[in-house]
Amino acid sequence: MTSTSPVADQTPDADVLRRLRWRCRRGLLENDLFIDKFFEQHGESLTTGLVQGLLQLMDLSDNDLLDLLLARKEPEGELVNQDVMQVLSMMRVAKA
Repeated sequence: MTSTSPVADQTPDADVLRRLRWRCRRGLLENDLFIDKFFEQHGESLTTGLVQGLLQLMDLSDNDLLDLLLARKEPEGELVNQDVMQVLSMMRVAKA
């Protein structure tokens, strides 16, 4: 599943982004820190494809999401797609 359609490049409206931020609230503070930083840096430039990738990540348990964000694990199965991989690369902390 890749995001090659023109719809994937469209920018969601403010209401969609507001609901997305609410949907992204997590139980682990560590995940919230990653997500808040992501929205601060990329919230204005999110595309529909990136929103879909983010929503796929939000379907994970908190611990599984944290493992992906810390690069302790790599996506598997349905998570191996362009949108998820791009969101993960944008969310992960650069190693010094």
